[in-house]
Amino acid sequence: MADQGKEVFRDSIGTVTDDGKRSWIFPKKPSGKFYEYRKYVSYFLLAFLFLSPFIKVNGNQFLMFNVMERRFNIFGFPFWPQDFHLFVISMIIGVIFVTLFTVVFGRIFCGWICPQTIFMEMVFRRIEYWIDGDRGAQIRLQKQAWNAEKIRKRLLKWSVFFVISFLIANVFLAYLIGSDELIAYITDGPLAHISTLVALLIFTAVFYFVFAWFREQVCIIACPYGRLQGVLLDNKSIVVAYDHVRGEAENGRKKIRKGEDRKALGHGDCIDCFQCVHVCPTGIDIRNGTQLECVNCTACIDACDHMMESVNLPKGLIRYASEDNIARKDTFRFTARMKGYTAVLGILIAVLTGMLFLRNDVEATVLRLPGQLYERKGEHIISNVYTYKIINKTVDAIEDVDIRLMSPEGEVKLVSGERINVPEQGLAEGTLFIEIDRAFLDDDQMKIKLGVYSDGKLIETTTSSFLGPRSYQ
Repeated sequence: MADQGKEVFRDSIGTVTDDGKRSWIFPKKPSGKFYEYRKYVSYFLLAFLFLSPFIKVNGNQFLMFNVMERRFNIFGFPFWPQDFHLFVISMIIGVIFVTLFTVVFGRIFCGWICPQTIFMEMVFRRIEYWIDGDRGAQIRLQKQAWNAEKIRKRLLKWSVFFVISFLIANVFLAYLIGSDELIAYITDGPLAHISTLVALLIFTAVFYFVFAWFREQVCIIACPYGRLQGVLLDNKSIVVAYDHVRGEAENGRKKIRKGEDRKALGHGDCIDCFQCVHVCPTGIDIRNGTQLECVNCTACIDACDHMMESVNLPKGLIRYASEDNIARKDTFRFTARMKGYTAVLGILIAVLTGMLFLRNDVEATVLRLPGQLYERKGEHIISNVYTYKIINKTVDAIEDVDIRLMSPEGEVKLVSGERINVPEQGLAEGTLFIEIDRAFLDDDQMKIKLGVYSDGKLIETTTSSFLGPRSYQ
């Protein structure tokens, strides 16, 4: 571990020079066991991301976040504005899950699951390796004069980056407005939807800016998750860590020399090859300890393991481990804090599951028309006017719907005089009168219960209030 006097690296970030200018990072192309695992995970998540808007479950888009119309589909389950509390609980569960995961495994989400890292490292960076070459070739190209080779490579790379950014923008648009709507826009042609095209180009420019220029700065500067680590990690969290006990020994790290007895000289196993630094996508030296910039991508583990094999030293100098495991050889224990997060997560999941089972596919509200008093009809009948709204959350139309008074006895009359038809994933609304004999009124304002029926079958119940004359208490 670096001495306290050497901790100046924590006063600045590796992507900014001393005079405040951008310091470009040219990471070496990673390879190794963990990188192969990350590729499998990344390609699966990329396929999931690109296919989810176009998969239908019972006629519902698998994932959709239509903010404009406040309609959300999560794993094929539709959520309407009336289900917003369920959506909020789902988001809270997601946050607590990521928090628990961070407490246990550090910033592993960033290195393995975050879309920013997956797109940057597994799409755009790989294209860059293909066009510009590995680290050394990229550095030479950066310093090279603007000749025909550099212009050709730059134009090819920027063009491919723009096309991929445009494709990503279209996929995100499918999440926002729905895949059917997006396909309809494409079929109609761009000139038929100029405003949508402009929005699409703006999103494309944002993605292009992030992946072509801003890059790792998103993880270091813009994303708050790195700062969140400071309050979530402790010495028991399992992170990508450098074994400073083994690597430094008594007299620190040292480059390897043939035939030299490193242990006798008091030097650790770290041969100071800087491969862990060269391969890091955020430009840090993991040997300085856990840092805000580290996204736990494991590139340094693969690089270090390769070098250890090359010099016949044991692998694992950089590995997944906790500080307590490195310093005191402590094994992992499920701490009280982890148990607390797990308990809260379990309770919220149970609450959400119960709410989902109790959630109806049809939701009805019947409300008295504001500002309207009751009306007398004949000697015995008191009438109130209401507005109704029936929401159909299914993909099938609900026909022949009528509303009946369940308690007390009375009659419901629709203003339209016709039966109600509720379209699929739509709503029906209108006005109705409720008439009750004054003999059944036990208060000047009482609660009434209404049933919504389709083809004579009860599909939903709701309550409202009924206003009558005070003298009939």
